[in-house]
Amino acid sequence: MKIYIVGAGPGDPDLITVKGLKLLQQADVVLYTDSLVSEELTSKANSEAEVIKSSGMALDEMVDLMVDKVKQGKMLVRLHTGDPAMFGATMEQMALLKKEGIECEIIPGVSSVFASAAAVGAELTIPELTQTLILTRAEGRTPVPELEQLKNLASHHSTIALFLSATLTKKVTKEFIEAGWSEQTPVAVVQRATWPDQKIVRTTIENLDKDMREHGIRAHAMILAGWALDPNIHEKEYRSKLYDKEFTHGYRKGVK
Repeated sequence: MKIYIVGAGPGDPDLITVKGLKLLQQADVVLYTDSLVSEELTSKANSEAEVIKSSGMALDEMVDLMVDKVKQGKMLVRLHTGDPAMFGATMEQMALLKKEGIECEIIPGVSSVFASAAAVGAELTIPELTQTLILTRAEGRTPVPELEQLKNLASHHSTIALFLSATLTKKVTKEFIEAGWSEQTPVAVVQRATWPDQKIVRTTIENLDKDMREHGIRAHAMILAGWALDPNIHEKEYRSKLYDKEFTHGYRKGVK
Protein backbone atom coordinates (compact mmCIF):
# COMPACT_ATOMS: atom_id res chain seq x y z
CA MET A 1 0.00 0.00 0.00
CA LYS A 2 1.36 3.37 -1.01
CA ILE A 3 0.53 7.05 -1.40
CA TYR A 4 2.35 9.74 -3.34
CA ILE A 5 3.30 13.05 -1.70
CA VAL A 6 3.71 15.43 -4.61
CA GLY A 7 5.27 18.89 -4.53
CA ALA A 8 2.85 21.17 -6.38
CA GLY A 9 5.33 24.00 -6.79
CA PRO A 10 4.90 27.59 -5.63
CA GLY A 11 1.66 28.53 -7.38
CA ASP A 12 1.97 28.64 -11.15
CA PRO A 13 0.33 25.36 -12.24
CA ASP A 14 2.97 24.92 -14.96
CA LEU A 15 5.71 24.62 -12.32
CA ILE A 16 4.74 21.15 -11.15
CA THR A 17 7.24 18.50 -12.31
CA VAL A 18 6.39 16.24 -15.25
CA LYS A 19 6.37 13.23 -12.91
CA GLY A 20 4.13 15.03 -10.42
CA LEU A 21 1.65 15.96 -13.15
CA LYS A 22 1.53 12.39 -14.47
CA LEU A 23 0.72 11.07 -11.01
CA LEU A 24 -1.93 13.77 -10.51
CA GLN A 25 -3.58 12.72 -13.77
CA GLN A 26 -3.51 9.05 -12.77
CA ALA A 27 -4.79 9.42 -9.20
CA ASP A 28 -8.17 8.16 -8.02
CA VAL A 29 -8.05 10.54 -5.04
CA VAL A 30 -6.31 13.92 -4.72
CA LEU A 31 -5.99 15.43 -1.24
CA TYR A 32 -4.65 18.95 -1.56
CA THR A 33 -3.73 21.98 0.53
CA ASP A 34 -6.46 24.25 -0.85
CA SER A 35 -5.24 27.38 0.95
CA LEU A 36 -1.93 27.21 -0.97
CA VAL A 37 -2.34 25.05 -4.09
CA SER A 38 -3.91 26.47 -7.24
CA GLU A 39 -7.28 25.05 -8.25
CA GLU A 40 -6.06 25.49 -11.83
CA LEU A 41 -3.59 22.73 -11.02
CA THR A 42 -6.08 20.41 -9.35
CA SER A 43 -8.34 20.83 -12.39
CA LYS A 44 -5.69 18.88 -14.32
CA ALA A 45 -6.49 15.78 -12.27
CA ASN A 46 -8.30 12.82 -13.78
CA SER A 47 -11.91 13.90 -14.42
CA GLU A 48 -13.06 10.81 -12.50
CA ALA A 49 -10.85 11.55 -9.48
CA GLU A 50 -12.20 12.52 -6.07
CA VAL A 51 -10.56 15.88 -5.26
CA ILE A 52 -10.62 16.73 -1.54
CA LYS A 53 -9.59 19.94 0.25
CA SER A 54 -7.49 19.52 3.40
CA SER A 55 -7.26 23.02 4.92
CA GLY A 56 -10.09 22.37 7.38
CA MET A 57 -8.73 19.02 8.54
CA ALA A 58 -6.60 18.15 11.57
CA LEU A 59 -3.74 15.66 11.21
CA ASP A 60 -5.70 12.60 12.36
CA GLU A 61 -8.58 13.40 9.98
CA MET A 62 -6.24 13.66 7.01
CA VAL A 63 -4.41 10.45 7.83
CA ASP A 64 -7.63 8.52 8.54
CA LEU A 65 -8.99 9.61 5.17
CA MET A 66 -5.79 8.60 3.35
CA VAL A 67 -5.70 5.22 5.08
CA ASP A 68 -9.36 4.55 4.24
CA LYS A 69 -8.91 5.42 0.54
CA VAL A 70 -5.72 3.40 0.13
CA LYS A 71 -7.26 0.38 1.86
CA GLN A 72 -10.09 0.61 -0.67
CA GLY A 73 -7.42 0.04 -3.33
CA LYS A 74 -7.39 3.63 -4.61
CA MET A 75 -4.33 5.49 -5.83
CA LEU A 76 -3.96 8.63 -3.73
CA VAL A 77 -1.89 11.77 -4.34
CA ARG A 78 -1.28 14.13 -1.42
CA LEU A 79 -0.60 17.46 -3.13
CA HIS A 80 1.58 19.84 -1.11
CA THR A 81 2.58 23.41 -1.91
CA GLY A 82 6.18 24.09 -2.98
CA ASP A 83 8.54 21.24 -2.13
CA PRO A 84 7.40 18.79 0.57
CA ALA A 85 10.84 18.83 2.23
CA MET A 86 10.54 22.45 3.37
CA PHE A 87 8.05 23.25 6.14
CA GLY A 88 5.66 20.76 4.58
CA ALA A 89 4.51 18.96 7.77
CA THR A 90 5.00 15.72 5.84
CA MET A 91 7.01 13.80 8.45
CA GLU A 92 4.12 13.69 10.92
CA GLN A 93 1.76 12.36 8.24
CA MET A 94 4.30 9.74 7.12
CA ALA A 95 4.87 8.60 10.72
CA LEU A 96 1.17 7.79 11.17
CA LEU A 97 0.84 6.24 7.71
CA LYS A 98 3.83 4.00 8.42
CA LYS A 99 2.03 2.63 11.49
CA GLU A 100 -0.76 1.60 9.14
CA GLY A 101 1.68 -0.16 6.83
CA ILE A 102 1.35 2.48 4.12
CA GLU A 103 4.46 3.53 2.20
CA CYS A 104 4.99 7.10 0.97
CA GLU A 105 6.85 8.14 -2.17
CA ILE A 106 7.83 11.80 -2.29
CA ILE A 107 7.96 13.68 -5.58
CA PRO A 108 9.95 16.92 -5.18
CA GLY A 109 8.59 20.27 -6.28
CA VAL A 110 9.81 23.80 -6.98
CA SER A 111 10.21 25.53 -3.62
CA SER A 112 8.96 29.08 -3.08
CA VAL A 113 12.51 30.10 -2.17
CA PHE A 114 13.73 29.37 -5.69
CA ALA A 115 10.60 30.75 -7.32
CA SER A 116 11.17 33.96 -5.36
CA ALA A 117 14.83 34.17 -6.38
CA ALA A 118 13.77 33.74 -9.99
CA ALA A 119 11.10 36.44 -9.63
CA VAL A 120 13.70 39.00 -8.56
CA GLY A 121 16.35 37.75 -11.00
CA ALA A 122 18.74 36.76 -8.22
CA GLU A 123 21.49 34.18 -7.95
CA LEU A 124 21.67 33.41 -4.23
CA THR A 125 25.30 32.24 -4.29
CA ILE A 126 27.75 34.75 -5.77
CA PRO A 127 31.46 33.90 -6.20
CA GLU A 128 33.68 35.75 -3.69
CA LEU A 129 30.62 37.31 -2.03
CA THR A 130 28.54 34.47 -0.58
CA GLN A 131 28.59 30.73 -1.18
CA THR A 132 26.06 29.65 1.42
CA LEU A 133 22.28 29.84 1.58
CA ILE A 134 20.47 29.31 4.89
CA LEU A 135 16.79 28.31 4.74
CA THR A 136 15.03 28.98 8.02
CA ARG A 137 12.22 30.83 9.80
CA ALA A 138 12.01 33.41 12.55
CA GLU A 139 10.76 32.14 15.91
CA GLY A 140 7.08 32.77 16.40
CA ARG A 141 4.46 30.47 17.94
CA THR A 142 6.56 27.49 16.85
CA PRO A 143 9.81 27.44 18.87
CA VAL A 144 13.19 27.36 17.14
CA PRO A 145 16.10 25.36 18.67
CA GLU A 146 18.47 27.63 20.61
CA LEU A 147 21.42 27.09 18.27
CA GLU A 148 19.17 27.94 15.31
CA GLN A 149 18.02 31.32 16.58
CA LEU A 150 18.13 33.78 13.68
CA LYS A 151 20.86 35.93 15.23
CA ASN A 152 23.09 32.83 15.49
CA LEU A 153 22.50 31.81 11.89
CA ALA A 154 22.90 35.40 10.69
CA SER A 155 26.35 35.57 12.28
CA HIS A 156 27.61 33.65 9.23
CA HIS A 157 26.69 36.64 7.01
CA SER A 158 25.55 34.36 4.20
CA THR A 159 22.37 34.69 2.14
CA ILE A 160 19.30 33.90 4.26
CA ALA A 161 15.82 32.88 3.09
CA LEU A 162 13.06 33.24 5.66
CA PHE A 163 9.89 31.21 5.36
CA LEU A 164 6.78 31.92 7.47
CA SER A 165 8.16 35.16 8.92
CA ALA A 166 6.08 37.95 7.37
CA THR A 167 4.50 38.94 10.71
CA LEU A 168 7.83 38.91 12.55
CA THR A 169 9.78 41.57 10.68
CA LYS A 170 10.58 43.71 13.76
CA LYS A 171 12.14 40.65 15.37
CA VAL A 172 13.92 39.77 12.13
CA THR A 173 15.46 43.24 11.83
CA LYS A 174 16.55 43.21 15.47
CA GLU A 175 18.26 39.83 15.19
CA PHE A 176 20.04 40.67 11.94
CA ILE A 177 21.43 43.87 13.44
CA GLU A 178 22.46 42.03 16.62
CA ALA A 179 24.39 39.65 14.35
CA GLY A 180 26.32 42.58 12.91
CA TRP A 181 24.47 43.06 9.65
CA SER A 182 24.52 46.52 8.09
CA GLU A 183 21.16 48.29 8.15
CA GLN A 184 21.66 48.83 4.42
CA THR A 185 21.86 45.11 3.63
CA PRO A 186 19.57 44.43 0.65
CA VAL A 187 16.35 42.46 1.14
CA ALA A 188 13.86 41.21 -1.44
CA VAL A 189 10.38 40.17 -0.34
CA VAL A 190 8.21 38.14 -2.71
CA GLN A 191 4.60 37.58 -1.78
CA ARG A 192 2.73 34.73 -3.53
CA ALA A 193 5.60 33.96 -5.88
CA THR A 194 4.46 32.97 -9.41
CA TRP A 195 0.75 33.59 -8.66
CA PRO A 196 -1.06 36.16 -10.85
CA ASP A 197 -1.11 38.60 -7.89
CA GLN A 198 2.61 38.17 -7.09
CA LYS A 199 4.07 41.19 -5.28
CA ILE A 200 7.76 42.12 -5.04
CA VAL A 201 9.20 44.59 -2.54
CA ARG A 202 12.88 45.53 -2.58
CA THR A 203 14.07 47.06 0.66
CA THR A 204 16.85 46.92 3.28
CA ILE A 205 17.20 45.46 6.76
CA GLU A 206 16.56 48.95 8.19
CA ASN A 207 13.32 49.47 6.25
CA LEU A 208 12.01 45.91 6.12
CA ASP A 209 9.27 46.25 8.76
CA LYS A 210 8.07 49.63 7.48
CA ASP A 211 7.94 48.54 3.84
CA MET A 212 6.17 45.29 4.66
CA ARG A 213 3.50 47.21 6.57
CA GLU A 214 3.13 49.82 3.83
CA HIS A 215 2.57 47.10 1.24
CA GLY A 216 0.19 45.15 3.48
CA ILE A 217 2.27 41.96 3.39
CA ARG A 218 1.36 39.72 6.34
CA ALA A 219 1.40 36.22 4.87
CA HIS A 220 2.55 34.01 1.99
CA ALA A 221 5.84 35.89 1.66
CA MET A 222 9.44 34.81 1.18
CA ILE A 223 12.08 37.13 2.66
CA LEU A 224 15.49 36.93 0.95
CA ALA A 225 18.28 38.83 2.69
CA GLY A 226 21.96 39.40 1.96
CA TRP A 227 24.28 41.15 -0.46
CA ALA A 228 23.42 38.66 -3.22
CA LEU A 229 20.11 40.55 -3.34
CA ASP A 230 21.81 43.84 -4.22
CA PRO A 231 19.70 45.21 -7.12
CA ASN A 232 22.95 46.50 -8.69
CA ILE A 233 24.82 43.19 -8.38
CA HIS A 234 25.05 42.85 -12.17
CA GLU A 235 27.23 45.95 -12.36
CA LYS A 236 29.86 44.42 -10.07
CA GLU A 237 32.81 42.23 -10.99
CA TYR A 238 32.00 38.97 -9.20
CA ARG A 239 32.91 36.11 -11.54
CA SER A 240 33.11 32.33 -11.13
CA LYS A 241 36.18 30.27 -12.08
CA LEU A 242 33.96 27.98 -14.15
CA TYR A 243 33.88 30.28 -17.19
CA ASP A 244 37.26 31.95 -16.63
CA LYS A 245 39.31 31.42 -19.81
CA GLU A 246 42.40 30.66 -17.68
CA PHE A 247 40.64 27.97 -15.64
CA THR A 248 41.27 24.35 -16.63
CA HIS A 249 38.68 21.65 -15.93
CA GLY A 250 37.70 18.26 -17.31
CA TYR A 251 36.11 19.68 -20.46
CA ARG A 252 38.32 22.65 -21.28
CA LYS A 253 42.00 23.58 -21.07
CA GLY A 254 42.61 27.06 -19.71
CA VAL A 255 44.51 29.58 -21.81
CA LYS A 256 46.95 31.88 -20.04
